[in-house]
Amino acid sequence: MSAVVIIDYGSGNLRSAAKAFERALAERGDKRRVRVTAQAKDLAQAGHIVLPGVGAFADCKRGLDGLPGVGEALARAVLEEKRPFLGICVGMQLLADRGLEHGSHAGLGWIKGEVRPLTPSDPTLKIPHMGWNELEIPATPHPILEGLGKGRHAYFVHSYHFVAEKDSQVLARVGYGGPVAAVIGRDNIVGTQFHPEKSQAAGLTLIANFLAWSP
Repeated sequence: MSAVVIIDYGSGNLRSAAKAFERALAERGDKRRVRVTAQAKDLAQAGHIVLPGVGAFADCKRGLDGLPGVGEALARAVLEEKRPFLGICVGMQLLADRGLEHGSHAGLGWIKGEVRPLTPSDPTLKIPHMGWNELEIPATPHPILEGLGKGRHAYFVHSYHFVAEKDSQVLARVGYGGPVAAVIGRDNIVGTQFHPEKSQAAGLTLIANFLAWSP
């Protein structure tokens, strides 16, 4: 039976993420297990892959690159075998071509764009953007956003944001002194700037949708 694989590359405590995915699986009656791993071989058994991330862009990329064989196994599973992939927070930002936090640093380049500092038009808005904010979701949402209608909030903690080259790859936004990408995606790849594991009912809905997603 395929597993839900959460990649551990030293970016923080992954317990809350693992617990949220375990709960969503249990509520669906899905017998798959959640595996938190730093081993390339575990990606071969992955049905769905999750890349979380907390901290600075360059540190997270360095941590991922430091896992023997994981970068190659991840690219094979996601880009060649088209397994569903979810990046969370900095894990979503790493999908970009580059990040501009403390210099310019190469990302995975899976979704065209770059990660820039948040510069809200309202000078009273604090950086980092921290706390609950309302999602702006299109009338015809992406499958992982089904059931997240008007008025649903998610939990954000970030000082940088993903600026995608293609507007069509921004699946949801949030307002913070201007529009900010909250969810991005293409093909079998999605990423959330917010933390679904900390977003209560809305986050569990998104996680359940991701686990049911077969792009």
